[in-house]
Amino acid sequence: MDWLRIGAFALLILYHVGMAFVPWNFHVKSSHIAQWVTLPMLATNAWRLTLLFVVSGYASRALLARHAGALQFARNRTARLLVPLAFGIVVIVPPQPWVELVTRHGYAAGFAAFWVRDYWRFGLIDGVPLPTWNHLWFVVYLWIYTLVLSVGVALVRIPRAQTAFDKFFGSWGLLILPLAWFGCVHAWWFTMVGETHALVGDGIAHASYLPAFLFGFGLAGSPAALAAAVRLWKPAALLALLGYAGVLAFELSYNAKAWAWSWGFRPYGIAHAVQQWATIVALIGIAERHWNRDAHFRPMLTEAVFPFYIIHQTIIVVAMYWLLGTGLPGWAEFAILVAATIAGCWAFYLGGREVPWLRPLIGLRQRQRPAVPALL
Repeated sequence: MDWLRIGAFALLILYHVGMAFVPWNFHVKSSHIAQWVTLPMLATNAWRLTLLFVVSGYASRALLARHAGALQFARNRTARLLVPLAFGIVVIVPPQPWVELVTRHGYAAGFAAFWVRDYWRFGLIDGVPLPTWNHLWFVVYLWIYTLVLSVGVALVRIPRAQTAFDKFFGSWGLLILPLAWFGCVHAWWFTMVGETHALVGDGIAHASYLPAFLFGFGLAGSPAALAAAVRLWKPAALLALLGYAGVLAFELSYNAKAWAWSWGFRPYGIAHAVQQWATIVALIGIAERHWNRDAHFRPMLTEAVFPFYIIHQTIIVVAMYWLLGTGLPGWAEFAILVAATIAGCWAFYLGGREVPWLRPLIGLRQRQRPAVPALL
């Protein structure tokens, strides 16, 4: 699952690079917008964030085991999540709305003046909310879900709940039950509703991500469910491809007249739900079957994931801003963005991990001091 987590965050970085080249809303846009880029983006759009919450829930099981109880676990996770969140909102995120205002709304002030004068207004400038957490919404949601989990651990008998989890998800229920849930979420309860990432009023996100997070926690203690994922990954992969094909069929046939009728909403939601969950089951099964081995660089990559996540979008937005007006072709802009983001993320992680006071700000634990031998 560590490899799956590493791969999921690497994919997220590529996805956010791609956001500069598609017609969808983003903080800065290349001049080389291409409709066809939405097709590979849609291959991951349904499941990439859900997978991140599944692997986060899975990791939370091991983290909980390191603590004396739910309260200590909640305190530790609060510090580990909210400190880098605050640092991100104050230091890391501000270049993103500044670039957005400059490139899309004609904002004239420089970054320093923006940060001092306008970033802290707690209001809107041309529809851009300030201050903001932007991509760090994931950290906010993860913290809230961690508190929910902590309360649940304190109130629920874990062995009994784990037995029920194994029973429900140790066979075809692993596919069927979540598919039914996500089908209701996308095709009935929140039909064609977008996520806001504003925490309050974001019902479709919470209906998807909180169950995924709790599922990951249960999965970490369920050999039966992991074995079921190994057995079912091939039919799950087939379902995922069918769901993706359904999503593409609706996207490619889109026109204002057809989508004025609600007949297309529920089939689209069902296709989205099938792609969303079946892909996750397939990836878990593949990871358990084929990636369940270690490598000497795996611990470093696992540690680097959170710092990479904190910094990556700011690098993408600022680098794209610098590329505007250079006259480079789209493929060159994409290649430079990928290279700059990877290099910047590694510099942020490798440099930050060596500075003790920076480590908690970028999401790393403080290094343990070596024990001093007792003097005789």
